[in-house]
Amino acid sequence: DKRLSDLSVFSPNLVVSQAIHKAFVEVNEEGTEAAAATGFGIALTSFSHRPRPIPFHCDRPFLYIIVDRETTSLLFMGSYK
Repeated sequence: DKRLSDLSVFSPNLVVSQAIHKAFVEVNEEGTEAAAATGFGIALTSFSHRPRPIPFHCDRPFLYIIVDRETTSLLFMGSYK
């Protein structure tokens, strides 16, 4: 939608034609690391505190969702295979 992707404030007739986003979440015994990259910038987040590990064993694929509790915004969604 050209109306929603209008960037003419930077250059005449400039619009967003494509956006690419990739994210990953790694959870292991040492903690959690998450990163995201888009065509518009890069944001990296790393959690350095080490909460007490909770044993978690999985023997089948599942989906997971990470949500911001304050805003209820969806931050990450993925699958474990």
